[in-house]
Amino acid sequence: MFFRRLPRSLHGRRLFSTPPPAANQTQRHWRPLTTFSAVAVASVVAGTLGAIYPPPPISILFPRAAPGPPADANSPESLAYSAQLEEKLQELPLLKELRGREDANDWYETRPYQNFPEERRVNNLTAGALRGPGKLALVPLIRVKNDESESLVFLHLGRGLCGHDGIIHGGLLATLLDETLARTAICNLPEKVGVTANLSLNYRAPTMADQFVVIKTKIQEVKGRKATVTGRVEDLNGTVLVEASAMFVQPRYAKLLHSDQLRKLMGEPPAVVKGHEEPVLLADGQDLNPKHKHR
Repeated sequence: MFFRRLPRSLHGRRLFSTPPPAANQTQRHWRPLTTFSAVAVASVVAGTLGAIYPPPPISILFPRAAPGPPADANSPESLAYSAQLEEKLQELPLLKELRGREDANDWYETRPYQNFPEERRVNNLTAGALRGPGKLALVPLIRVKNDESESLVFLHLGRGLCGHDGIIHGGLLATLLDETLARTAICNLPEKVGVTANLSLNYRAPTMADQFVVIKTKIQEVKGRKATVTGRVEDLNGTVLVEASAMFVQPRYAKLLHSDQLRKLMGEPPAVVKGHEEPVLLADGQDLNPKHKHR
């Protein structure tokens, strides 16, 4: 009376609302192992990628250990290191692309300081004190437009040029921008002599050490004895690291200075026309034209 008769088709069968106990236990047993394996694999992959490509904040806060610049820049090891960097420089995709463009003949290449007299080189900041492996290991390579309106300067920045470990000192970048902007400005001044009147910088991103960078300069205006130039430091991926603008002024006594002795300092075009004044920087109080009768 109180029980309903089950259909015959269900007689002798057991009904389960959940999986059989054995299957359920097996599934529960493997579930933690699967989770652990997935987490372990993900951790290994993330750790490996993080070590190879560390996020900027991590690499800034925890820079990798690195030895300082060698004491002897002329040791066989130092020379070999510089030679390897030179090979890498010549193989840079950006440099090869620029050399292969249709307008490649509208530009010339020069290497400042390459043939600079040793007695003057040793008393120069970027050519002397800052030169060598771990610092400015290579002579800059500059691609200059034939009309001197633009230039691209390829440099390698070593670990010994840092402020915070692993990050290039902002003052060093200001020095490099001052020199590269000066070259473009001076090439466009009447007497090819100039001094820095003002220099303005905007630091856009940290400049990491041990990398090649490109400094791009462009003349903006030339007005009498004044030339205005803009420039920027970029990494090889095109990321803007520093932006700059500057004004350079030709001093009134510029005609008293002779530029022939300073051609090698700034870098000269492949063919120098006799009598053509090349870009120069103002000398440190030295009389560069002793035969001239001073008033």
